[in-house]
Amino acid sequence: MDKNEEKKSAAKELEEKLTFEFKTAWEPGNKEKLDAINSFADEYKLALDSGKTEREFVNFTSAYLESKGFKLLETYSELKTGDRVYQLVRGKGLLAAIIGENDPLQGFNLIGSHVDSPRLDLKPNPLYESSDLALMKTHYYGGIKKYHWVAQPLALHGVMIKKGGEKVEVIIGEDASDPVLYISDLLPHLAADQMKKTAASVVEGEELNVLIGGLPYPDEDAKNRVKLAVLNLLFEKYGVTEREFITAELEIVPAVKARDVGLDRSFLGAYGQDDRVCAYTSLRALTDLEEAPKRTAVLLMYDKEETGSGGNTGASSFLYPYYQQQIVRLMLGHEPSSLELSQNIINSTMLSSDVTNAFDPTFASVSEPQNSCYTGRGMALNKYTGARGKGGTSDASAEYFDEVVRLLEENDISWQTGEMGKVDQGGGGTVAVYQAELGLEVIDCGVPLLSMHSCFEVSSKVDVYETYRGYRAFYENMRNDRV
Repeated sequence: MDKNEEKKSAAKELEEKLTFEFKTAWEPGNKEKLDAINSFADEYKLALDSGKTEREFVNFTSAYLESKGFKLLETYSELKTGDRVYQLVRGKGLLAAIIGENDPLQGFNLIGSHVDSPRLDLKPNPLYESSDLALMKTHYYGGIKKYHWVAQPLALHGVMIKKGGEKVEVIIGEDASDPVLYISDLLPHLAADQMKKTAASVVEGEELNVLIGGLPYPDEDAKNRVKLAVLNLLFEKYGVTEREFITAELEIVPAVKARDVGLDRSFLGAYGQDDRVCAYTSLRALTDLEEAPKRTAVLLMYDKEETGSGGNTGASSFLYPYYQQQIVRLMLGHEPSSLELSQNIINSTMLSSDVTNAFDPTFASVSEPQNSCYTGRGMALNKYTGARGKGGTSDASAEYFDEVVRLLEENDISWQTGEMGKVDQGGGGTVAVYQAELGLEVIDCGVPLLSMHSCFEVSSKVDVYETYRGYRAFYENMRNDRV
């Protein structure tokens, strides 16, 4: 070897020693792993189609937990190692746990995600008739691009409460034999003025009116015959009247099924992956535990994240720590003191499981490539979220960030890290700040998405699978060496 080759070899060796880069998580030659990834993705697609609203996903989750041996918290008078327990939070949130071997005062390992997604909610008095059309007024929920929602098939999901208190579940537009709903758009031939508007106002919020009917009621003496005909159809099917719309929770969501994306089927597309991809992977991570963990493993599913995590089902609600305290009480076998309850909280560790944006080369200008997450490179960690000057973030400590990374590397799990766009471009928030305020250690992590907050978000199947593996390793191994 001549001196130039020797020098190059030394530089290469030094480069390998000192530098670091994230690589693809795909192993195209590993058929066993590819089969596992695709199998997991197929099961995940079924979950997405079963739970397009927060209520539906919580119902799906509770049924799944029951099938895996979990029982309601209220059925236990004490909790011992290996017990599987869950608790509904007002029907739109959930807490589940597998009781571990350790003293609860040493803390729990928690993973928390949210199960609400951007959508359109019906206004309290939505139904009206205009120009021989029956329409419904909506109010959008969460951060959306309003023009996404026009000229595509939509479905109606939710609950209505009859006068006597009976709850009726409504789903229209999902079955192949169902009609779908629709929001009209202006044809290009007449859209000269509309096209001069900014994207934020090309479709106004008050223009998101859902087409629901056009066939008049037969009796010509009736007023608003198209509206009356629609009300009559709803009464015949569900036994509800216009009065029941006022107190109902009815949501408009895309009438689209989860599908494989790409000729190689390496991606998965669906509505609501923010954040049900993290909810599902954390659910599976918990239920797939074969043995009771050392530290009690807790799954949290929140509502209202897309509107600021308020309300009694959002991450800031007292109900979640309350039910955690009940688990501590049943594990200890006595009424815990306020100090003991605080010990459990501050000694706990948490993953705030939420999606992040995936670098999109088509829109590269809004991201900083060196500090972005990419599809196909595994589970994404975000030390901080927030907007611009880190506003609204908890910003995980270096010690905890490194602890989580070492855990992933020890279990051969592909991971990456990044920010949500350029510093001055924008940003986003998660539920992490609410748990961090209680004093426990928490970091954001989840799956990178393309087209986040759209009607059809896209994830890489390998990222979904690696995130599941990461969550499972967290439940099984995080801080097992602590006493």
